[in-house]
Amino acid sequence: MTGIVERDADRALKARHRALWAAGDYPAVAADLIPTFGPTLVAAAGVAAGRRVLDVGAGSGNAAIPAAERGAIVTAADLTPELFVSGRRAAAERGVDVEWVEADAEALPFPDGSFDVVLSSVGAMFAPHHQAVADELLRVCRPGGTLGMINWTPEGFIGQLFRLMAPYAPPPPAGATPPPMWGDEQHVRELFGDRIIDVRMDRRSVVMDHSAEPIEFREYWKRNYGPTIAVYRFNDPERIADLDREFLQFLTAWNRAEQPGRTAYDAEYLLLTARKR
Repeated sequence: MTGIVERDADRALKARHRALWAAGDYPAVAADLIPTFGPTLVAAAGVAAGRRVLDVGAGSGNAAIPAAERGAIVTAADLTPELFVSGRRAAAERGVDVEWVEADAEALPFPDGSFDVVLSSVGAMFAPHHQAVADELLRVCRPGGTLGMINWTPEGFIGQLFRLMAPYAPPPPAGATPPPMWGDEQHVRELFGDRIIDVRMDRRSVVMDHSAEPIEFREYWKRNYGPTIAVYRFNDPERIADLDREFLQFLTAWNRAEQPGRTAYDAEYLLLTARKR
């Protein structure tokens, strides 16, 4: 009986996660704010023609499509297939073939050692159970194959944004680890242990300068980004007013632009590449 209850709870959790990322317009967020992530990750992982590549938490193909443009044989996997609509359209416009598969990063539906390269661009990091994700990423990668990830850091702009949202968010599921921990080098080493070699971890940043004013950027997140939308839906009007105020203060403090009518946010991320032992 306990096993049935746990499976039902897990299915409910995955359904909530799927609905979260289907809300808003994540393909627009990826295109507006992090268009360089896919090409950066693909280049760092050395993706080449003929390689079998898996993009986990692929969304609308931020990394999958650039990998396919290099001639790789690409599978894009994501828990939220609603995001594939934009991905298929973008792939067709760029003249590449990508296989799109609905899949949970904690239980990937692929045989052991299926891929030469396994990638994730700020995708797999949002699955709640990090060890399960790390184990799956390595399981589907062939021995000697390449692992490549881009993850937000805890100390960076996005990591601190999630920290701001945490008191207003629904309680996390049992055993969940905060997503930005995937951007902590020690945490990553503990997850993979001695199962990877030739490890390289570089902290970099991307500049988000999409909006003219902090309040405009706040409304952009509220309108387009699933996790932000979910937090706002969870709260009553009084709490929303408090969150609005704190969110605007946060965006004003983090704005690095020196000219009026401009915003610029340095969003730090961890670029990880390694080979499976």
